[in-house]
Amino acid sequence: MGISVRFNPGFSSPPHIHNITYRGIVIEGLLHNDDPTAESMWLPAGSFWTQPAGEDHITAANAQSNMIYLEIDSGPYLVKPSTEKFDSGERPVNIHSDNIVWLSEDESTLINGEAIKLANLWQNKTNLTRGMLVKLNKGAKGYLFGQSDGSPEFKAVVIQGLVSYKSDETKQAVKLNAGSFFSSTGKFEHELSTESDTIIYIRTDAKLKAEF
Repeated sequence: MGISVRFNPGFSSPPHIHNITYRGIVIEGLLHNDDPTAESMWLPAGSFWTQPAGEDHITAANAQSNMIYLEIDSGPYLVKPSTEKFDSGERPVNIHSDNIVWLSEDESTLINGEAIKLANLWQNKTNLTRGMLVKLNKGAKGYLFGQSDGSPEFKAVVIQGLVSYKSDETKQAVKLNAGSFFSSTGKFEHELSTESDTIIYIRTDAKLKAEF
């Protein structure tokens, strides 16, 4: 599950922990998420981090408008004092948007077309559930496909850009800007066209197929 979270300009949390691991993807602004004594590393839109359960940290924001997509695998999502910190065995990850590794259709079997690139972010060790970013050029037209006959989850969040979205369930195209969301279960076609360079975060437990 996931939610969009906004932070006021200059926000800085006290040191704290969470009872579960969460992931953050910056949609807007500048965010810092690290150990309480770490120097500030401001992450702009398109950046990604993982915050392990039990790890002491702070979160801060440094722009006039700041928003992230926050994702957890299961709840509840609780904030607890640093005195209750523990080592879950996981380690934090902070990836600046400039350091995202983008794969072309020649480097990934999941995508087809010159207008799309893909970046793998994480994958569950025990099943196929994983998260990735897809980057679409301005003017791209194509499809994202859910690939299972069962009832897998396919969830997508627009991180940057502006998308015109259509499917069998929409009577007309819907404009989706940064922070917007679409999802499906089973086999399903999501038709997209972009009005600007666009980045979309996808979480799925089935094989992704994308053609642009």
